[in-house]
Amino acid sequence: MEIYNKILDEAYSKIKPIKSSGERFEIPKIEGHLEGTKTVLTNLQQISDCLRRDIDHFFRYLLKNLATPGTFKDSVAVLHRKINSQIINEKINDYVNEFVVCKECQKPDTELIKDKGITMMHCLACGAKHPVRTKF
Repeated sequence: MEIYNKILDEAYSKIKPIKSSGERFEIPKIEGHLEGTKTVLTNLQQISDCLRRDIDHFFRYLLKNLATPGTFKDSVAVLHRKINSQIINEKINDYVNEFVVCKECQKPDTELIKDKGITMMHCLACGAKHPVRTKF
């Protein structure tokens, strides 16, 4: 029994802890305003931090799927056309479904890792690994 406990302790030391408050996973809604023909988003960094994803990856995805050029500087994103916040929130939900939520257990406790040149989504809750697309 002592050997079993030693092996179990070693296994637990290799597992990354999941930061969870027990509450339901909720994505903050986008905040921003229009400036002429541009859309200014003020809380994109906060949403990226909530999703535990790299802001560059997240912002590139939004630009591609909203079909607009844009810039990100000093925690403020500027999209170079007028876009309704409802459309932006739909694209954020699409991003979450593709790059954050585990396909097996439907939990958001995942991370993106590189495995032999392939980007994989690794679930910290159930241990599943799934390849995700890298070009968008």
